Amino acid sequence: QVQLVESGGGMVQAGGSLRLSCVASGFIFSTNIVSWYRQGPGLQRELVASISGGGTAYVADSVKGRFTISRVNAANTVYLQMNSLAPEDTGVYYCSVEFDNSGIHFGRGTQVTVSS
Repeated sequence: QVQLVESGGGMVQAGGSLRLSCVASGFIFSTNIVSWYRQGPGLQRELVASISGGGTAYVADSVKGRFTISRVNAANTVYLQMNSLAPEDTGVYYCSVEFDNSGIHFGRGTQVTVSS
């Protein structure tokens, strides 16, 4: 059973930093792309960043230069380092993995709130 458990969210002031963690289980972690999505209030869920098993990363233009995605395969963990946070970064952040046969799986998410 695929499980994704996010942590590290919280409340910060604009300009602050947070590091989110996602611990995965139930699948072969090292060979799969893992992504972070977010959903702001009243908005659709959007892709923030992805990272392949080998460490090739993609970061959305909206967060490029501020957010960094990384992973430690030995620990089945993906991180999202978020710097220079702005109020528009507020939302629930979800870890996800997608499989050809079972589709996309999301964790329960972790709330990030950035005050101005």
